[in-house]
Amino acid sequence: MAKKQKQQPGGTPATVALTAAGTAFTVHAYAHDPGHPSYGEEAAQAMGVSPERVFKTLVAEVDGELTVAVVPVAGSLDLKALAIAVGGKRAAMADPAAAERVTGYVRGGISPLGQRKRLRTVLDASAPEHPTICVSAGRRGLEVELAPADLQALTGAVLAPIGRL
Repeated sequence: MAKKQKQQPGGTPATVALTAAGTAFTVHAYAHDPGHPSYGEEAAQAMGVSPERVFKTLVAEVDGELTVAVVPVAGSLDLKALAIAVGGKRAAMADPAAAERVTGYVRGGISPLGQRKRLRTVLDASAPEHPTICVSAGRRGLEVELAPADLQALTGAVLAPIGRL
C-alpha cells in the first residue's frame, strides 16, 4: 500500500512535492475573483507579472490518453502541436470532470505538480526564455514561481512549441 504524503497546513500537493524535492520556489497568493473571465490573466494581473511568464496548465486528450500542456496565459494551446510533441495524431481538450478526477485539482487550480496520477506533460518551448515562471500551486488564487528547468525536471516534461500567441 502506498504511503500517503502528509500535507502541511496551508500547503497543496504541488507545494508539498516541491518541498520534498528540495526545489527552490516562491508562493504567491492573491484574492481570487470568481467572476474573472480568465484564471491565468487574473493571476498575472494580481501578481503584477507579465502574462508571458505566467503559465496555465491544461489537460487534453491525445489519441485517448490524458496529457498535460503548460502554456503561457498570454496565448492559447495549439492542439495539433501538442499531439505532434507526444507522437500522437489527434488532440482535443479533455472533459473538465475527467481532468479534475485524474489530477486531484479543480479547474482553474490544476497544477502540473503533485497530481494524483502523473500524466505525460509538455511544457511550451518559450518557458526557458525566462529565469522563472509561475504556475498554479493547486488552488485558485495560489501560484508558485520556479525555474523552468526545475518544472521540467519534476514533471518529466517534454519541451515543444505548443503555445500560440
